[in-house]
Amino acid sequence: MLRTITLIRRSFPHQPVLDTAVAHALLRRAGRGEIGETLRVSIPAKKVAFGRQDVASDGYKQAAVEARQRGFAAIERLAGGRAAVFHPGTIAFSWTVPELEARAEITLRFKEIAEIVANALDHLGVDAHIGEIPGEYCPGAYSVNARRAQKIMGVGQRIIRGAAHVGGVVVVNDSASIRDVLVPVYNALELEWDPTTVGSIEDELGAPRDLEIVADTLIESFAERFNLREGLLDDQTLAEAETLTADHASP
Repeated sequence: MLRTITLIRRSFPHQPVLDTAVAHALLRRAGRGEIGETLRVSIPAKKVAFGRQDVASDGYKQAAVEARQRGFAAIERLAGGRAAVFHPGTIAFSWTVPELEARAEITLRFKEIAEIVANALDHLGVDAHIGEIPGEYCPGAYSVNARRAQKIMGVGQRIIRGAAHVGGVVVVNDSASIRDVLVPVYNALELEWDPTTVGSIEDELGAPRDLEIVADTLIESFAERFNLREGLLDDQTLAEAETLTADHASP
C-alpha cells in the first residue's frame, strides 16, 4: 500500500523568514507525533538561505549584506548545505517525514527525492541526471542537473528526534539572478565555485516556463510513488512558525 502524504500548496511570497519557519514548525510537529507526513510545494520569496557552515564563517555578515544589497533576504536555512538562492522563478519543496529512526534513512530519502525531481524534469523535456557537477554552488551528491553540466535542483536534510525534513529548490526561470547574487555572497564566504554551472528549466527549453505547470509536474512525480491528499496549513502550525522566525532571521 502506498504511503499517504498530505499535500500543502501554500506560499509566503513576501515573508521569507516565515516561509522557512513554517517548514521548521512542520518538522517539530511531526517529531512530536502531532501530524503525519507532509509535502509543501511553494513559490518562494527572494532569499539567500545560509547553512550552518556559512553562519560560522568569518565572512557571513558581509555575505548577508551582499544578499540584501541585491534585493534578497538573508535567512538561516533549516536543512544542511551551503548558501542557496530562492526567488519567484523557482519552486521550493519541503517534505516532512515522521520517522522514529530518521537518521537511518537519510540516504534513502536523498535518493528518492532526487529520482522524483529527475523524473519530473524528464517529463518536462530536460535531460536530467543525478549527481554533483564540479564547481556547483551548494554542492551535493543528490543534486539534479541538466546534461551533467548545469545544476537545476539542490536538496538538503534536517534530522530531529522522530522526524526528518527534506527541503530544496528547483530553478525554473531566471538563473541569471542566482549567479548575480551568489558571486558576491560566495566571495564573502571565501567559497570557490563556477557560476556557469547554474542552470534552469528555462535555459534548457529555450523559453520561460509556467511555474504552476512545473509544480504540477513535480507533484505528479510524487504521486507516482505516494498517495497524495490535499491539505491546508492549520492555525497551530502557523502559530508555532511565528515563534520560530527568530531562529531563521540573519543578523
